[in-house]
Amino acid sequence: MRRVGVGPVWIVKYPQMNAFHGHSLIDGGLHAGDGGVFRALCARDQRELPGVFHRAGLAEVDLAMTAARRDFPAFRGVPGADRAAFLERIAEILTGCEDALIERIDHEAGLAESRVRGELARTLWQLRMYAEIARTESWRDPRIETAVPDRQPLPKPDLRRMLVPIGPVVVFGSSNFPLAYSVAGGDTVSALATGNPVVVKAHAAHPGTSEIVGGAITSALRETGMPPGAFAMLHGEGARIGVALVRHPDARAVGFTGSYAGGRALMDAAAARPDPIPVFAEMSGLNPVVILPGALRGRPLEIAAMLAGSITQGMGQFCTKPGLLLLCEAPGAHLFRDALADEIRRVAPAPLLHRGIAEEFADGCRNALAHPAVTALADAGNGRPVLAETDAAAVLESPVLRHEVFGPFALIVRCAGVDECRRVLRSLGGQLTASVFGGVGDPGADLLDDLADIAGRVVVDGVPTGVEVCDGMQHGGPWPATSDARFGAVGPRAFLRFVRPVAFQNTPDGLLPAALKNANPLGLLRQVNGIPDTGKIGS
Repeated sequence: MRRVGVGPVWIVKYPQMNAFHGHSLIDGGLHAGDGGVFRALCARDQRELPGVFHRAGLAEVDLAMTAARRDFPAFRGVPGADRAAFLERIAEILTGCEDALIERIDHEAGLAESRVRGELARTLWQLRMYAEIARTESWRDPRIETAVPDRQPLPKPDLRRMLVPIGPVVVFGSSNFPLAYSVAGGDTVSALATGNPVVVKAHAAHPGTSEIVGGAITSALRETGMPPGAFAMLHGEGARIGVALVRHPDARAVGFTGSYAGGRALMDAAAARPDPIPVFAEMSGLNPVVILPGALRGRPLEIAAMLAGSITQGMGQFCTKPGLLLLCEAPGAHLFRDALADEIRRVAPAPLLHRGIAEEFADGCRNALAHPAVTALADAGNGRPVLAETDAAAVLESPVLRHEVFGPFALIVRCAGVDECRRVLRSLGGQLTASVFGGVGDPGADLLDDLADIAGRVVVDGVPTGVEVCDGMQHGGPWPATSDARFGAVGPRAFLRFVRPVAFQNTPDGLLPAALKNANPLGLLRQVNGIPDTGKIGS
Protein backbone atom coordinates (compact mmCIF):
# COMPACT_ATOMS: atom_id res chain seq x y z
CA MET A 1 0.00 0.00 0.00
CA ARG A 2 1.32 3.44 -0.90
CA ARG A 3 -0.02 6.68 0.56
CA VAL A 4 0.27 9.41 -2.05
CA GLY A 5 -0.75 12.52 -0.15
CA VAL A 6 -3.23 14.34 1.99
CA GLY A 7 -3.47 17.79 0.37
CA PRO A 8 -6.44 19.00 -1.68
CA VAL A 9 -7.82 16.01 -3.54
CA TRP A 10 -10.29 17.86 -5.72
CA ILE A 11 -9.23 20.07 -8.64
CA VAL A 12 -11.86 22.77 -8.91
CA LYS A 13 -12.45 22.95 -12.65
CA TYR A 14 -10.43 20.14 -14.21
CA PRO A 15 -9.28 22.48 -17.01
CA GLN A 16 -7.74 19.56 -18.85
CA MET A 17 -8.91 15.99 -19.19
CA ASN A 18 -5.53 14.71 -17.98
CA ALA A 19 -5.75 16.46 -14.60
CA PHE A 20 -6.93 13.32 -12.80
CA HIS A 21 -4.74 11.99 -10.00
CA GLY A 22 -6.24 8.51 -10.37
CA HIS A 23 -5.96 7.41 -6.75
CA SER A 24 -8.41 6.04 -4.24
CA LEU A 25 -9.69 8.47 -1.58
CA ILE A 26 -9.27 7.00 1.90
CA ASP A 27 -9.28 8.60 5.34
CA GLY A 28 -8.89 12.08 3.86
CA GLY A 29 -5.89 11.24 1.66
CA LEU A 30 -4.85 9.77 -1.68
CA HIS A 31 -3.77 6.14 -1.88
CA ALA A 32 -2.34 4.04 -4.69
CA GLY A 33 -3.06 0.34 -4.60
CA ASP A 34 -1.13 -2.73 -5.66
CA GLY A 35 -3.59 -3.84 -8.34
CA GLY A 36 -1.95 -2.14 -11.30
CA VAL A 37 -3.41 0.67 -13.39
CA PHE A 38 -6.16 1.07 -15.95
CA ARG A 39 -7.66 3.69 -18.24
CA ALA A 40 -11.26 4.50 -19.00
CA LEU A 41 -12.47 3.78 -22.54
CA CYS A 42 -14.57 6.18 -24.56
CA ALA A 43 -18.10 4.78 -24.88
CA ARG A 44 -18.39 6.13 -28.43
CA ASP A 45 -15.25 4.75 -30.07
CA GLN A 46 -13.44 2.64 -27.41
CA ARG A 47 -10.31 4.81 -27.47
CA GLU A 48 -8.39 5.26 -24.25
CA LEU A 49 -9.26 8.41 -22.34
CA PRO A 50 -6.74 10.61 -20.52
CA GLY A 51 -6.08 9.70 -16.94
CA VAL A 52 -4.37 6.70 -15.37
CA PHE A 53 -6.23 5.12 -12.45
CA HIS A 54 -4.74 2.90 -9.75
CA ARG A 55 -6.64 -0.22 -8.70
CA ALA A 56 -7.03 -0.59 -4.96
CA GLY A 57 -6.00 -3.82 -3.29
CA LEU A 58 -6.90 -5.64 -0.11
CA ALA A 59 -4.75 -3.26 1.95
CA GLU A 60 -6.85 -0.30 0.77
CA VAL A 61 -10.06 -2.20 1.51
CA ASP A 62 -8.92 -2.78 5.08
CA LEU A 63 -7.70 0.80 5.51
CA ALA A 64 -10.99 2.28 4.29
CA MET A 65 -13.20 -0.04 6.34
CA THR A 66 -11.09 0.33 9.48
CA ALA A 67 -11.23 4.14 9.22
CA ALA A 68 -14.98 3.98 8.69
CA ARG A 69 -15.46 1.85 11.78
CA ARG A 70 -13.06 4.04 13.82
CA ASP A 71 -14.99 7.22 12.99
CA PHE A 72 -18.50 5.75 13.17
CA PRO A 73 -19.07 6.80 16.82
CA ALA A 74 -17.99 10.36 16.04
CA PHE A 75 -19.97 10.61 12.80
CA ARG A 76 -23.21 9.25 14.25
CA GLY A 77 -22.85 11.79 17.06
CA VAL A 78 -22.62 14.77 14.69
CA PRO A 79 -25.67 17.01 15.17
CA GLY A 80 -28.20 16.76 12.39
CA ALA A 81 -27.71 20.40 11.40
CA ASP A 82 -23.99 19.79 10.86
CA ARG A 83 -24.57 16.67 8.77
CA ALA A 84 -27.05 18.71 6.73
CA ALA A 85 -24.42 21.38 6.14
CA PHE A 86 -22.03 18.67 4.95
CA LEU A 87 -24.52 17.34 2.38
CA GLU A 88 -25.43 20.84 1.22
CA ARG A 89 -21.77 21.67 0.73
CA ILE A 90 -21.37 18.59 -1.49
CA ALA A 91 -24.25 19.89 -3.61
CA GLU A 92 -22.65 23.33 -3.86
CA ILE A 93 -19.31 21.90 -5.00
CA LEU A 94 -20.92 19.59 -7.56
CA THR A 95 -22.92 22.51 -8.93
CA GLY A 96 -19.65 24.30 -9.58
CA CYS A 97 -18.18 21.43 -11.60
CA GLU A 98 -21.17 20.79 -13.86
CA ASP A 99 -19.19 21.50 -17.03
CA ALA A 100 -16.41 19.09 -16.04
CA LEU A 101 -18.95 16.37 -15.32
CA ILE A 102 -20.74 16.89 -18.64
CA GLU A 103 -17.46 16.64 -20.53
CA ARG A 104 -16.21 13.54 -18.76
CA ILE A 105 -19.53 11.66 -18.74
CA ASP A 106 -19.94 12.37 -22.45
CA HIS A 107 -16.70 10.45 -23.01
CA GLU A 108 -16.98 7.74 -20.35
CA ALA A 109 -20.68 6.85 -20.73
CA GLY A 110 -21.71 8.43 -24.05
CA LEU A 111 -24.63 10.24 -22.39
CA ALA A 112 -26.02 13.38 -23.99
CA GLU A 113 -25.63 16.74 -22.29
CA SER A 114 -29.36 17.02 -21.59
CA ARG A 115 -29.37 13.63 -19.89
CA VAL A 116 -26.34 14.53 -17.75
CA ARG A 117 -27.83 17.86 -16.70
CA GLY A 118 -31.06 16.11 -15.74
CA GLU A 119 -29.24 13.44 -13.76
CA LEU A 120 -27.10 16.04 -12.00
CA ALA A 121 -30.24 17.97 -11.06
CA ARG A 122 -31.67 14.78 -9.57
CA THR A 123 -28.45 14.13 -7.67
CA LEU A 124 -28.43 17.65 -6.24
CA TRP A 125 -32.10 17.33 -5.29
CA GLN A 126 -31.36 14.07 -3.45
CA LEU A 127 -28.50 15.70 -1.56
CA ARG A 128 -30.63 18.63 -0.46
CA MET A 129 -33.64 16.45 0.35
CA TYR A 130 -31.56 14.21 2.62
CA ALA A 131 -29.87 17.26 4.12
CA GLU A 132 -33.28 18.42 5.31
CA ILE A 133 -34.02 14.95 6.72
CA ALA A 134 -30.67 15.04 8.54
CA ARG A 135 -31.32 18.56 9.84
CA THR A 136 -34.70 17.78 11.37
CA GLU A 137 -33.72 14.29 12.57
CA SER A 138 -37.27 13.27 11.66
CA TRP A 139 -35.88 9.98 10.36
CA ARG A 140 -35.45 8.79 13.94
CA ASP A 141 -39.23 8.08 14.17
CA PRO A 142 -39.40 8.30 18.00
CA ARG A 143 -42.15 6.27 19.69
CA ILE A 144 -42.74 6.62 23.41
CA GLU A 145 -44.88 4.61 25.80
CA THR A 146 -44.80 6.12 29.30
CA ALA A 147 -44.83 3.98 32.41
CA VAL A 148 -48.00 2.91 34.20
CA PRO A 149 -46.60 1.58 37.49
CA ASP A 150 -49.99 0.74 39.00
CA ARG A 151 -51.32 -1.18 36.00
CA GLN A 152 -52.83 -4.55 36.88
CA PRO A 153 -52.00 -7.36 36.80
CA LEU A 154 -48.47 -6.12 35.89
CA PRO A 155 -46.97 -2.65 35.84
CA LYS A 156 -46.14 -1.15 32.45
CA PRO A 157 -42.50 -0.02 32.00
CA ASP A 158 -41.42 3.21 30.36
CA LEU A 159 -40.40 2.28 26.78
CA ARG A 160 -38.90 4.66 24.23
CA ARG A 161 -37.92 3.53 20.73
CA MET A 162 -36.10 5.27 17.91
CA LEU A 163 -34.01 4.50 14.84
CA VAL A 164 -30.21 4.60 14.92
CA PRO A 165 -27.54 4.20 12.21
CA ILE A 166 -26.12 0.72 11.71
CA GLY A 167 -22.47 1.47 10.84
CA PRO A 168 -20.22 1.47 7.76
CA VAL A 169 -22.12 0.96 4.49
CA VAL A 170 -20.49 -0.31 1.28
CA VAL A 171 -21.93 1.23 -1.89
CA PHE A 172 -21.28 0.04 -5.44
CA GLY A 173 -21.39 2.65 -8.19
CA SER A 174 -23.83 1.92 -11.01
CA SER A 175 -22.86 1.95 -14.68
CA ASN A 176 -26.11 3.42 -16.04
CA PHE A 177 -26.37 6.31 -13.58
CA PRO A 178 -22.85 7.73 -13.10
CA LEU A 179 -24.23 10.45 -10.80
CA ALA A 180 -27.62 9.59 -9.27
CA TYR A 181 -26.75 5.96 -8.39
CA SER A 182 -23.02 6.20 -7.92
CA VAL A 183 -20.50 7.98 -5.71
CA ALA A 184 -22.90 10.67 -4.43
CA GLY A 185 -26.08 8.83 -5.38
CA GLY A 186 -29.11 7.90 -3.33
CA ASP A 187 -27.47 4.98 -1.50
CA THR A 188 -24.49 7.06 -0.39
CA VAL A 189 -26.49 10.11 0.62
CA SER A 190 -29.22 8.26 2.53
CA ALA A 191 -26.50 6.47 4.50
CA LEU A 192 -24.52 9.65 5.24
CA ALA A 193 -27.64 11.58 6.23
CA THR A 194 -28.38 9.08 8.98
CA GLY A 195 -24.84 8.98 10.37
CA ASN A 196 -23.37 5.97 8.60
CA PRO A 197 -19.84 6.15 7.13
CA VAL A 198 -19.74 5.09 3.47
CA VAL A 199 -17.10 3.27 1.43
CA VAL A 200 -17.83 3.48 -2.31
CA LYS A 201 -16.49 1.06 -4.90
CA ALA A 202 -16.36 3.32 -7.96
CA HIS A 203 -17.52 1.80 -11.24
CA ALA A 204 -14.57 0.99 -13.48
CA ALA A 205 -16.37 2.34 -16.56
CA HIS A 206 -16.42 5.94 -15.29
CA PRO A 207 -13.45 6.45 -12.96
CA GLY A 208 -12.91 10.09 -13.98
CA THR A 209 -16.50 10.99 -13.16
CA SER A 210 -16.16 9.13 -9.88
CA GLU A 211 -12.98 11.01 -9.01
CA ILE A 212 -14.63 14.39 -9.55
CA VAL A 213 -17.60 13.47 -7.38
CA GLY A 214 -15.53 11.67 -4.74
CA GLY A 215 -13.22 14.66 -4.54
CA ALA A 216 -16.20 16.94 -4.00
CA ILE A 217 -17.37 14.80 -1.08
CA THR A 218 -13.89 14.68 0.45
CA SER A 219 -13.52 18.46 0.16
CA ALA A 220 -16.92 18.99 1.78
CA LEU A 221 -15.94 16.53 4.52
CA ARG A 222 -12.91 18.64 5.39
CA GLU A 223 -14.58 22.01 5.04
CA THR A 224 -17.42 21.08 7.40
CA GLY A 225 -15.25 19.30 9.96
CA MET A 226 -16.60 15.78 9.49
CA PRO A 227 -14.41 12.86 10.62
CA PRO A 228 -12.18 11.75 7.72
CA GLY A 229 -13.23 8.11 7.89
CA ALA A 230 -16.85 8.98 7.12
CA PHE A 231 -16.22 8.63 3.38
CA ALA A 232 -13.89 6.66 1.13
CA MET A 233 -13.86 5.79 -2.57
CA LEU A 234 -11.89 2.92 -4.07
CA HIS A 235 -11.01 2.31 -7.71
CA GLY A 236 -10.75 -1.21 -9.02
CA GLU A 237 -12.48 -4.23 -10.47
CA GLY A 238 -15.56 -5.46 -8.66
CA ALA A 239 -14.41 -9.07 -8.64
CA ARG A 240 -11.14 -8.12 -6.95
CA ILE A 241 -12.21 -5.81 -4.17
CA GLY A 242 -16.03 -5.91 -4.19
CA VAL A 243 -16.37 -9.21 -2.36
CA ALA A 244 -13.55 -8.21 0.00
CA LEU A 245 -15.48 -5.08 0.97
CA VAL A 246 -18.64 -7.08 1.64
CA ARG A 247 -16.75 -9.69 3.66
CA HIS A 248 -14.85 -7.14 5.73
CA PRO A 249 -15.85 -7.53 9.38
CA ASP A 250 -16.49 -3.80 9.77
CA ALA A 251 -19.10 -3.63 6.96
CA ARG A 252 -22.69 -3.46 8.19
CA ALA A 253 -24.74 -3.19 4.97
CA VAL A 254 -24.37 -3.01 1.19
CA GLY A 255 -26.11 -0.91 -1.47
CA PHE A 256 -25.89 -2.23 -5.03
CA THR A 257 -27.46 -1.42 -8.40
CA GLY A 258 -26.50 -3.65 -11.31
CA SER A 259 -26.83 -7.09 -12.80
CA TYR A 260 -28.45 -10.12 -11.25
CA ALA A 261 -25.14 -12.01 -11.33
CA GLY A 262 -23.32 -9.19 -9.54
CA GLY A 263 -26.01 -8.71 -6.93
CA ARG A 264 -26.30 -12.43 -6.24
CA ALA A 265 -22.53 -12.77 -5.80
CA LEU A 266 -22.53 -10.00 -3.20
CA MET A 267 -25.54 -11.48 -1.43
CA ASP A 268 -23.86 -14.88 -1.26
CA ALA A 269 -20.70 -13.30 0.13
CA ALA A 270 -22.68 -11.39 2.75
CA ALA A 271 -24.67 -14.48 3.75
CA ALA A 272 -21.47 -16.55 4.14
CA ARG A 273 -19.99 -14.17 6.73
CA PRO A 274 -19.85 -15.32 10.36
CA ASP A 275 -22.19 -12.37 10.95
CA PRO A 276 -24.39 -12.02 7.81
CA ILE A 277 -25.24 -8.47 6.76
CA PRO A 278 -28.02 -7.18 4.47
CA VAL A 279 -27.37 -6.48 0.79
CA PHE A 280 -29.91 -4.07 -0.67
CA ALA A 281 -29.57 -4.95 -4.34
CA GLU A 282 -31.53 -3.65 -7.30
CA MET A 283 -30.84 -6.13 -10.07
CA SER A 284 -33.04 -6.89 -13.04
CA GLY A 285 -36.51 -6.92 -14.51
CA LEU A 286 -38.70 -7.07 -17.62
CA ASN A 287 -41.17 -4.41 -16.44
CA PRO A 288 -44.10 -6.00 -18.29
CA VAL A 289 -46.75 -3.88 -20.00
CA VAL A 290 -50.27 -5.21 -20.63
CA ILE A 291 -52.12 -3.68 -23.60
CA LEU A 292 -55.83 -4.44 -23.36
CA PRO A 293 -58.45 -4.43 -26.14
CA GLY A 294 -60.01 -1.15 -25.03
CA ALA A 295 -56.71 0.66 -25.46
CA LEU A 296 -56.27 -0.78 -28.96
CA ARG A 297 -59.71 0.44 -30.00
CA GLY A 298 -59.02 4.01 -29.01
CA ARG A 299 -55.35 4.93 -29.36
CA PRO A 300 -53.01 2.28 -30.76
CA LEU A 301 -50.74 4.82 -32.47
CA GLU A 302 -50.43 6.99 -29.37
CA ILE A 303 -49.53 4.03 -27.18
CA ALA A 304 -47.03 2.75 -29.76
CA ALA A 305 -45.25 6.13 -29.76
CA MET A 306 -45.17 6.26 -25.94
CA LEU A 307 -43.75 2.76 -25.64
CA ALA A 308 -41.17 3.28 -28.39
CA GLY A 309 -39.86 6.31 -26.52
CA SER A 310 -39.74 4.38 -23.25
CA ILE A 311 -38.03 1.32 -24.75
CA THR A 312 -35.31 3.39 -26.43
CA GLN A 313 -34.88 6.19 -23.90
CA GLY A 314 -31.22 6.25 -22.95
CA MET A 315 -30.79 3.36 -25.41
CA GLY A 316 -32.89 1.18 -23.12
CA GLN A 317 -30.36 1.36 -20.30
CA PHE A 318 -32.83 2.18 -17.55
CA CYS A 319 -33.82 -0.34 -14.90
CA THR A 320 -37.47 0.54 -15.59
CA LYS A 321 -37.33 -0.02 -19.37
CA PRO A 322 -40.38 -2.01 -20.54
CA GLY A 323 -39.04 -5.24 -22.03
CA LEU A 324 -42.12 -7.44 -22.30
CA LEU A 325 -45.31 -6.19 -24.01
CA LEU A 326 -48.35 -8.42 -23.48
CA LEU A 327 -50.60 -7.61 -26.43
CA CYS A 328 -54.20 -8.85 -26.38
CA GLU A 329 -55.29 -10.02 -29.81
CA ALA A 330 -58.06 -7.57 -30.73
CA PRO A 331 -58.94 -5.09 -33.48
CA GLY A 332 -56.13 -2.57 -33.61
CA ALA A 333 -53.38 -5.04 -32.53
CA HIS A 334 -51.81 -5.16 -36.00
CA LEU A 335 -51.94 -1.40 -36.27
CA PHE A 336 -50.20 -1.06 -32.89
CA ARG A 337 -47.57 -3.68 -33.79
CA ASP A 338 -46.72 -2.06 -37.13
CA ALA A 339 -46.62 1.43 -35.66
CA LEU A 340 -44.32 0.34 -32.82
CA ALA A 341 -41.97 -1.38 -35.25
CA ASP A 342 -41.85 1.74 -37.44
CA GLU A 343 -41.10 3.93 -34.43
CA ILE A 344 -38.32 1.60 -33.27
CA ARG A 345 -36.71 1.48 -36.74
CA ARG A 346 -36.52 5.28 -36.84
CA VAL A 347 -34.40 5.48 -33.68
CA ALA A 348 -30.80 6.30 -34.54
CA PRO A 349 -28.10 4.06 -33.09
CA ALA A 350 -26.18 5.39 -30.10
CA PRO A 351 -23.36 3.94 -28.01
CA LEU A 352 -24.14 1.78 -25.03
CA LEU A 353 -22.55 2.63 -21.72
CA HIS A 354 -19.49 0.42 -22.09
CA ARG A 355 -18.15 -2.54 -24.01
CA GLY A 356 -19.39 -5.12 -21.50
CA ILE A 357 -22.98 -3.91 -21.76
CA ALA A 358 -22.76 -3.80 -25.56
CA GLU A 359 -21.56 -7.42 -25.66
CA GLU A 360 -24.24 -8.59 -23.22
CA PHE A 361 -26.91 -6.76 -25.24
CA ALA A 362 -25.77 -8.46 -28.44
CA ASP A 363 -25.77 -11.86 -26.73
CA GLY A 364 -29.21 -11.31 -25.23
CA CYS A 365 -30.73 -10.29 -28.56
CA ARG A 366 -29.07 -13.22 -30.32
CA ASN A 367 -30.40 -15.72 -27.77
CA ALA A 368 -33.95 -14.37 -27.97
CA LEU A 369 -34.04 -14.17 -31.76
CA ALA A 370 -32.67 -17.70 -32.06
CA HIS A 371 -35.85 -19.09 -30.53
CA PRO A 372 -37.94 -20.73 -33.29
CA ALA A 373 -41.15 -19.01 -32.10
CA VAL A 374 -39.63 -15.50 -32.12
CA THR A 375 -39.79 -13.17 -35.11
CA ALA A 376 -37.80 -9.96 -35.46
CA LEU A 377 -39.97 -6.94 -36.29
CA ALA A 378 -37.22 -4.33 -36.13
CA ASP A 379 -33.60 -5.40 -36.17
CA ALA A 380 -31.13 -3.54 -38.37
CA GLY A 381 -28.08 -4.69 -36.41
CA ASN A 382 -25.14 -2.40 -35.59
CA GLY A 383 -26.41 -1.71 -32.10
CA ARG A 384 -29.80 -0.41 -33.21
CA PRO A 385 -32.90 -1.02 -31.08
CA VAL A 386 -34.55 -4.41 -31.53
CA LEU A 387 -38.25 -5.31 -31.44
CA ALA A 388 -39.34 -8.95 -31.64
CA GLU A 389 -42.59 -10.89 -31.36
CA THR A 390 -43.72 -14.27 -30.07
CA ASP A 391 -46.74 -15.90 -28.48
CA ALA A 392 -47.68 -16.59 -24.87
CA ALA A 393 -47.02 -20.33 -25.16
CA ALA A 394 -43.39 -19.73 -26.10
CA VAL A 395 -42.82 -17.41 -23.15
CA LEU A 396 -44.46 -19.83 -20.74
CA GLU A 397 -42.30 -22.70 -22.01
CA SER A 398 -38.96 -20.93 -22.52
CA PRO A 399 -37.07 -19.37 -19.59
CA VAL A 400 -34.73 -17.59 -22.03
CA LEU A 401 -37.65 -15.40 -23.14
CA ARG A 402 -38.25 -14.37 -19.53
CA HIS A 403 -34.71 -13.04 -19.05
CA GLU A 404 -33.97 -9.33 -19.12
CA VAL A 405 -32.06 -8.00 -22.13
CA PHE A 406 -30.49 -4.80 -20.83
CA GLY A 407 -30.59 -2.26 -23.62
CA PRO A 408 -33.02 -1.22 -26.37
CA PHE A 409 -34.82 -4.56 -26.78
CA ALA A 410 -38.50 -5.43 -26.31
CA LEU A 411 -40.54 -8.56 -26.96
CA ILE A 412 -44.21 -8.41 -27.96
CA VAL A 413 -46.14 -11.40 -26.60
CA ARG A 414 -49.39 -12.18 -28.37
CA CYS A 415 -52.06 -13.18 -25.87
CA ALA A 416 -55.49 -14.59 -26.72
CA GLY A 417 -57.06 -12.53 -23.94
CA VAL A 418 -56.72 -11.23 -20.41
CA ASP A 419 -56.58 -14.70 -18.86
CA GLU A 420 -53.55 -15.60 -20.97
CA CYS A 421 -51.93 -12.29 -19.98
CA ARG A 422 -52.43 -13.30 -16.36
CA ARG A 423 -50.75 -16.67 -16.94
CA VAL A 424 -47.72 -14.96 -18.44
CA LEU A 425 -47.58 -12.42 -15.60
CA ARG A 426 -47.67 -15.20 -13.02
CA SER A 427 -44.76 -16.98 -14.74
CA LEU A 428 -42.48 -13.98 -14.26
CA GLY A 429 -40.30 -13.20 -11.29
CA GLY A 430 -40.55 -9.99 -9.32
CA GLN A 431 -40.40 -6.69 -11.19
CA LEU A 432 -39.69 -3.07 -10.41
CA THR A 433 -42.75 -2.01 -12.42
CA ALA A 434 -45.79 -3.44 -14.18
CA SER A 435 -47.99 -1.33 -16.44
CA VAL A 436 -51.38 -1.55 -18.13
CA PHE A 437 -53.07 0.35 -20.94
CA GLY A 438 -56.82 -0.13 -20.96
CA GLY A 439 -60.14 1.33 -21.95
CA VAL A 440 -63.84 1.22 -21.23
CA GLY A 441 -64.99 -2.32 -20.52
CA ASP A 442 -61.52 -3.70 -19.79
CA PRO A 443 -60.81 -5.53 -16.50
CA GLY A 444 -60.26 -3.19 -13.57
CA ALA A 445 -59.00 -3.66 -10.05
CA ASP A 446 -58.60 -7.44 -10.34
CA LEU A 447 -55.92 -7.01 -13.01
CA LEU A 448 -54.21 -4.33 -10.93
CA ASP A 449 -54.00 -6.89 -8.13
CA ASP A 450 -52.22 -9.27 -10.51
CA LEU A 451 -49.74 -6.55 -11.41
CA ALA A 452 -49.21 -5.57 -7.77
CA ASP A 453 -48.45 -9.21 -6.92
CA ILE A 454 -45.26 -9.10 -8.98
CA ALA A 455 -44.18 -5.44 -8.96
CA GLY A 456 -43.29 -2.63 -6.59
CA ARG A 457 -44.91 0.05 -8.78
CA VAL A 458 -48.04 -0.30 -10.92
CA VAL A 459 -48.43 2.20 -13.78
CA VAL A 460 -51.82 2.83 -15.42
CA ASP A 461 -52.00 4.32 -18.93
CA GLY A 462 -48.37 5.43 -18.87
CA VAL A 463 -44.80 4.24 -19.26
CA PRO A 464 -42.58 3.19 -16.34
CA THR A 465 -39.41 5.07 -17.31
CA GLY A 466 -38.96 8.12 -15.13
CA VAL A 467 -38.73 7.63 -11.37
CA GLU A 468 -40.03 10.54 -9.32
CA VAL A 469 -37.91 11.17 -6.22
CA CYS A 470 -40.63 11.65 -3.61
CA ASP A 471 -42.29 10.04 -0.61
CA GLY A 472 -44.96 8.34 -2.69
CA MET A 473 -42.50 6.43 -4.90
CA GLN A 474 -41.64 2.76 -4.45
CA HIS A 475 -38.54 1.73 -6.37
CA GLY A 476 -38.08 -1.89 -5.48
CA GLY A 477 -40.01 -5.08 -6.08
CA PRO A 478 -40.06 -8.80 -5.28
CA TRP A 479 -37.10 -11.03 -6.10
CA PRO A 480 -35.19 -10.83 -8.41
CA ALA A 481 -35.97 -7.17 -9.09
CA THR A 482 -34.55 -6.37 -5.67
CA SER A 483 -33.19 -8.39 -2.79
CA ASP A 484 -35.75 -7.07 -0.29
CA ALA A 485 -39.13 -5.84 -1.53
CA ARG A 486 -39.89 -4.14 1.80
CA PHE A 487 -37.55 -1.28 0.96
CA GLY A 488 -36.90 1.12 -1.90
CA ALA A 489 -33.80 2.81 -3.28
CA VAL A 490 -35.46 6.12 -4.21
CA GLY A 491 -37.07 8.84 -2.14
CA PRO A 492 -37.03 10.11 1.43
CA ARG A 493 -37.48 6.69 3.02
CA ALA A 494 -34.55 4.97 1.33
CA PHE A 495 -32.66 5.65 4.57
CA LEU A 496 -34.67 2.85 6.22
CA ARG A 497 -32.21 0.38 4.71
CA PHE A 498 -29.38 1.73 6.83
CA VAL A 499 -30.98 2.20 10.25
CA ARG A 500 -32.32 -0.09 12.96
CA PRO A 501 -34.63 0.37 15.95
CA VAL A 502 -33.44 0.53 19.56
CA ALA A 503 -35.74 0.68 22.57
CA PHE A 504 -34.72 2.19 25.94
CA GLN A 505 -36.57 0.81 28.95
CA ASN A 506 -36.93 2.67 32.27
CA THR A 507 -34.01 4.91 31.31
CA PRO A 508 -33.48 8.13 33.31
CA ASP A 509 -34.25 11.23 31.27
CA GLY A 510 -30.71 12.54 31.63
CA LEU A 511 -29.34 9.44 29.89
CA LEU A 512 -31.85 9.34 27.02
CA PRO A 513 -30.98 10.47 23.48
CA ALA A 514 -32.34 13.91 22.63
CA ALA A 515 -35.07 12.48 20.40
CA LEU A 516 -36.57 10.62 23.38
CA LYS A 517 -36.16 13.15 26.22
CA ASN A 518 -39.23 14.43 28.01
CA ALA A 519 -38.57 18.02 26.90
CA ASN A 520 -38.37 17.06 23.20
CA PRO A 521 -35.47 19.46 22.58
CA LEU A 522 -35.41 18.59 18.83
CA GLY A 523 -39.06 19.53 18.43
CA LEU A 524 -39.84 16.23 16.72
CA LEU A 525 -43.27 14.84 15.93
CA ARG A 526 -43.30 11.82 18.20
CA GLN A 527 -45.77 9.01 18.79
CA VAL A 528 -46.53 9.31 22.51
CA ASN A 529 -48.82 6.65 23.93
CA GLY A 530 -50.18 6.11 20.44
CA ILE A 531 -50.88 9.81 19.72
CA PRO A 532 -48.76 12.05 17.46
CA ASP A 533 -47.39 14.89 19.58
CA THR A 534 -44.71 17.58 19.34
CA GLY A 535 -44.94 18.68 22.97
CA LYS A 536 -43.14 17.86 26.17
CA ILE A 537 -43.90 14.88 28.35
CA GLY A 538 -45.02 15.57 31.89
CA SER A 539 -45.57 19.30 31.42
